[in-house]
Amino acid sequence: MPLLLVLLFFASQAHASEEITPNVYMHRAGTKILSGVINVATGWLELPKNISLWNQKDENILIGTAEGMLWGVVHTASRTVSGAVDLVTFWVPTFPIPEPLLVFENFSKESEYYAFRMGR
Repeated sequence: MPLLLVLLFFASQAHASEEITPNVYMHRAGTKILSGVINVATGWLELPKNISLWNQKDENILIGTAEGMLWGVVHTASRTVSGAVDLVTFWVPTFPIPEPLLVFENFSKESEYYAFRMGR
């Protein structure tokens, strides 16, 4: 188990070979601050978004609505918390956690969350 942790640590270091210039740093920090504030404020939009997405996936409106509400609550909490984490860790030159960056950027795509990505 400790060997696995060491390998994971070095694997992430090997991937982070991009040079972080002042311009890159300022751009990423600014993006994380803005997206963090917006995601904390608009995280609740994941609920109607997921209800809509799951109703498109399932032909039964009751099942689609129930699944959408359950996943909407999960994604609402995830986007709100990830926005808060991005806001608090804006000084770390990584990309913001959620994909798409903002809930209303692509309302037809289910949100995904990737913590502390150095590259896209």
